[in-house]
Amino acid sequence: MAEVRVPTLGESVTEATIATWFKQPGDAVAVDEMLCELETDKVTVEVPAAVSGVLAEIVAPEGSTVGVDALLAIIAEGDSSTATAAPAKAEATPPAAAASADAGIKNAPAAEKLMADSGLSADQVTGTGRDGRIMKDDVQKAMATPAPAPAAAPVAPPSAPGAADQAAREERVKMTRLRKTIAKRLKDSQNTAAMLTTYNEVDMTAVMELRNEYKELFLKKHGVKLGFMSFFTKACCHALREVPEVNAEIDGDEIVYKNYVNMGIAAGTPTGLVVPVINNADSMSFAEIEKAIAEKGKRAREGQLTMAEMQGGTFTISNGGVYGSLMSSPILNPPQSGILGMHKIQDRPMAINGQVVIRPMMYLALSYDHRIVDGKGAVTFLVRVKEALEDPRRLLMDL
Repeated sequence: MAEVRVPTLGESVTEATIATWFKQPGDAVAVDEMLCELETDKVTVEVPAAVSGVLAEIVAPEGSTVGVDALLAIIAEGDSSTATAAPAKAEATPPAAAASADAGIKNAPAAEKLMADSGLSADQVTGTGRDGRIMKDDVQKAMATPAPAPAAAPVAPPSAPGAADQAAREERVKMTRLRKTIAKRLKDSQNTAAMLTTYNEVDMTAVMELRNEYKELFLKKHGVKLGFMSFFTKACCHALREVPEVNAEIDGDEIVYKNYVNMGIAAGTPTGLVVPVINNADSMSFAEIEKAIAEKGKRAREGQLTMAEMQGGTFTISNGGVYGSLMSSPILNPPQSGILGMHKIQDRPMAINGQVVIRPMMYLALSYDHRIVDGKGAVTFLVRVKEALEDPRRLLMDL
């Protein structure tokens, strides 16, 4: 008999929830075949089988909370190809899994779960994996593709809904562990930090002209597009050197000043907000920053980030502008003392040298912990970011 236990989940993560069992007692399993999926505060973790044989017993059922190294299941070792599997309940196999089994293709377990949850069948998803295997991102793409609208049915006259009718039109879905953690951390941030936000605006003309002039050459040489995030990352690193308290944190009755910048880049994913960290961003070039942002963003959307990639950040940038936000007050990502909010670029009339001209403007917002950062430091930081973006040459000359 071989025991299946909860693997090491990462720094500061002590427990997980059993999200899905891909196998049932009596099923044959092969080495490295996925047995179940664990949902932690930050990422989902798939647990593979270390030996081949038959799944003899599930100790921790779906929905249960388990700690590190807790016993999950027991496998009866042996040749899984010759093992006699106990009859499983018909309803235990989701329709999507049955369809893929008939086709002789073993899809990714996470993809099977997502298809079952979303009501998609395997023939509605185009697999891009090996031998046409359906992967998780294939299902997400299929879910994002709008289904053809059904023929319009006769509309009944509206009537005042009763309590029963209203309940029938509501849907209750249990919060995922990630969503609960996001809610708790953000509320804890508001309760703990003396959070305040200061605003400014930046003329994006110089950055946009520089980007348009060199974007093709940049892509040809470095193999990655030149975006705005590398300019903002560089500008923030430059400003953090002058105002180091924005890059610090409180530890007990001490202030810890960081002589490096591990830049967190907030990213929205189908499962919630995550903040992958680019370590030592202050010593990276524009190309290195753009490559790191592209790679981390892709892994975030595919749910492949590890917990190590989301830890150790000293400052965060959040870009609400990609969703059309004109202005907002970002919430601190504890224990950090500062977060910069980017917003939508919008043409506005500006008075420049006595003339009214149209310029591409962006509102900037810096939320900071007033326990560490005074108003002067916060305003100075935001002004330095503004100056660096309006005249990028300042970054080259360290001004």
